[in-house]
Amino acid sequence: MPRHELTLPDLGIDDQPMTLSVWLVERGSRVAEGEPVVEVLAGAATVDLPSPADGVLAETLVTEDDPIEVGQILAIVEETRDNEDTKEGAPAPGQ
Repeated sequence: MPRHELTLPDLGIDDQPMTLSVWLVERGSRVAEGEPVVEVLAGAATVDLPSPADGVLAETLVTEDDPIEVGQILAIVEETRDNEDTKEGAPAPGQ
């Protein structure tokens, strides 16, 4: 099944340190394309990053409060077939 990387885009705040504030979705949960998945803190600004695709949040590669950089992969969203029944909060297959 296709896998999509959720990366930190250039937010235009180059002079500010950025940290992953909080995961808004638990690993193994279904997400819709465009749904906020993670909150990033950049200086005094907070930005929600959306899922790049419909599927399951298969992997989270950064821990809350970790420093992050533009272009860094934060998570992997794995597409699922419409008829698959993945439970919320359960690890995706292969995890």
